[in-house]
Amino acid sequence: MALLLGYDVGSSSIKATLMDAGTGSVLASATSPEKELEIVAAEIGWAEQRPSVWWQHLVKATQKINTQARFDAGDVAAIGISYQMHGLVVVDENKDVLRPAIIWCDSRAVQIGEQAARDIGSDKCLKKLFNLPGNFTASKLRWVKDNEPKLYDKIHKIMLPGDYIAMKMTGEIKTTPSGLSEGIMWDFEGDRLADFVLDNYGISGDLVAETVPTFSVQGELIASAADELGLKAGTKISYRAGDQPNNALSLGVLEPGEIAVTAGTSGVVYGVGDKKNYDALSRVNVFVHVNHAAADPRYGVLLCLNGTGILNSWLKHNFAAGEGLDYEQMNELAAEVPVGSDGLVILPYGNGAERTLENRNIGASVHGWNFNVHKKAHFLRAAQEGIVFALNYGLGIMRQMGIKLTAVKAGNANMFLSPLFAEAFATVTRARVELYNTDGSQGAARGAGIGAGFYSHPEDAFVGLEPVRTVEPKEELASAYGQAYERWENVLKQQL
Repeated sequence: MALLLGYDVGSSSIKATLMDAGTGSVLASATSPEKELEIVAAEIGWAEQRPSVWWQHLVKATQKINTQARFDAGDVAAIGISYQMHGLVVVDENKDVLRPAIIWCDSRAVQIGEQAARDIGSDKCLKKLFNLPGNFTASKLRWVKDNEPKLYDKIHKIMLPGDYIAMKMTGEIKTTPSGLSEGIMWDFEGDRLADFVLDNYGISGDLVAETVPTFSVQGELIASAADELGLKAGTKISYRAGDQPNNALSLGVLEPGEIAVTAGTSGVVYGVGDKKNYDALSRVNVFVHVNHAAADPRYGVLLCLNGTGILNSWLKHNFAAGEGLDYEQMNELAAEVPVGSDGLVILPYGNGAERTLENRNIGASVHGWNFNVHKKAHFLRAAQEGIVFALNYGLGIMRQMGIKLTAVKAGNANMFLSPLFAEAFATVTRARVELYNTDGSQGAARGAGIGAGFYSHPEDAFVGLEPVRTVEPKEELASAYGQAYERWENVLKQQL
């Protein structure tokens, strides 16, 4: 039996899945920690995590897998890695981490990216990067250069979170074109490292790791890592990708016109295209998709909403904690309230600068609160509606770019476990939603099989992947949701 092992290294937790490569069935799955990982914010707008904590919990998740499945480590044919995008990890010549990682929702580098766009020129940025430099990895590195110069001088290589995990496994520092594009360091016009961005920031290209294909044998498990993980030294690491391109892969979204949606800590709509296209204000972003090739291009158009599941999590731990409500009970309570939450409006922008708002950080806010009308259930429903409305607001930008939303694929997880959320999303966006029992760690396992050459064709990797639930737009609620969205959008415009 050939086995595939996939990891999803998120900002909330690390998940591992062991999969039968022949049938696509999950043999074991585990998450660590049980409670969400801490995000440290030393200042408003900052967000950091220690990479060593990711590795610590990856080891723990693997130990749980070992306990559940009792498999022969020699049967693991390949390992794949999915990871939280846009983060910055820096190491010295000894491969020791020099500072906590600056992660995706950190907004300290917004002004640096804005200045770079002015210096380089917006037209050149959009033509060659398909994005403005923004608050992405390259801009975060420039912040380190400006604010921690002594530490910066010690940097040997910069990495994305998944590159760090692969380094711990293989002892080698590498990255991918898809990874460089998410850091806004990839020249789409030349299909190469965007030297002109690094030159503008005064950053040497020597700090960037060797580039390898997304699907390829990128190294082998070294003995020390194998001992920690309980796996076999020499096991191939054959895939790595950021969480959103990987989420699309996990759903089989690889070809133009296919769309994936996720609603975890952040909410994302990810559509695949083969034409060079961008938003003039860089409110949505374009990255190299996992199966991109110069001769057969694949671009991922990504809409991101930072404040998604994190809002629901905040409500659970701070608003519903007194009654000990779990997420299912919160969903049931929210469903007792009519569409529109009796006029209560929540803007879910409390997790850093939002790209759809041109990198503004307006914070989360509540509007129309009536002490005589609104109860806990209203807040729970208004939060879910607010997330859906914020995603739909961003989808307006994607529609302007020619992206058509008629059917989408999503994991039957996170916010989509709420019938109310799934109904609201389908009805507001007018799209059929197909839900699958898959996740990022399963996608990473399938990707590992492709990268290791286990499958003759990429489509063969999706054996066993079938929708478990389909949600159609509710025509009888379309008008009510339309009015609620209009009210929500008017509130948003007043804040901008």
